[in-house]
Amino acid sequence: MTSGPMPLTSPIVIPTMGLCVDFISNGTYLTLQPQIQLKINLHLMNNRNNVTKVTPKKYLGQHFLKEEGTASLIADSLLTFNHYSKVLEIGPGTGILTKHLLNRSDIDLYAVEIDEESVNYLHHKYKQLGNKLFHNNFLKVDWASQFNMPFGIIGNFPYNISSQIFFKVLELHHLVMEVVCMLQKEVATRIISKPGSKSYGILSVLLQAYYNTEWVLDVPPTAFYPPPKVDSSVIRLSRNSTKKLPCSENLFFRLVKQAFQNRRKTLRNALKPINLPPDIQQLPVMSRRAEQLTVDDYISLTSLIEQH
Repeated sequence: MTSGPMPLTSPIVIPTMGLCVDFISNGTYLTLQPQIQLKINLHLMNNRNNVTKVTPKKYLGQHFLKEEGTASLIADSLLTFNHYSKVLEIGPGTGILTKHLLNRSDIDLYAVEIDEESVNYLHHKYKQLGNKLFHNNFLKVDWASQFNMPFGIIGNFPYNISSQIFFKVLELHHLVMEVVCMLQKEVATRIISKPGSKSYGILSVLLQAYYNTEWVLDVPPTAFYPPPKVDSSVIRLSRNSTKKLPCSENLFFRLVKQAFQNRRKTLRNALKPINLPPDIQQLPVMSRRAEQLTVDDYISLTSLIEQH
């Protein structure tokens, strides 16, 4: 079968035929000497365009959600109650949640993904993301400069950096109006725990100072590929009415962290490194342990320390 001249690109050798051939830039035909055309699928030849799947990487803590029903529930759990429209998905992976988010007309979706293979796959499958898909590390981006307006966060958080993500959210509490996320159940329980619980800790107090926290649903390991060795939960954080704490936020953070680093001790002993004035040390609250104080108790104690 013969044909006229056609635009050619890189040469490829077919060892079984002993021929050097060239393929057309659109990847549909090969032109051989002498003038024979073979119709082929370029995806079988060119690995650069093989973006039909993403391999989960252990070092990135990747466990891809595979249940469509669960993905739909998570996407619908984002309430956008504060009338914001920008939403940032952290670690979209294979895009199972992305698909449902793109179907929502009330949000303007952005995504950040550190894995290059996932980025290539997402660009191929969801071309409408365009330059709204960032190939970057969420923890290293200045999101305040990037958005400069209120936004929400959603995602299946990598379990190995979930705590770091929440500390980043705390830095952005004036902009992040809502967080809907899936994470290790143990960490989720810690965030929504109340005073008196063994799981009540640093993140519980710091996040609840700015957000209302609530459980959404539990997700079993079988919902993921590969299945994690732990159970997972989806929680929602909604910005409360506190615009600014009535005390030094830096001292508040320092006080909470120091108290829980020695949670088995009374505050009088746990807070010794802060060198509190004697009259503060004699307050009744100083005889209690870290997990016995509410968020308001920590704010009040911080204010008292500031006054000395």
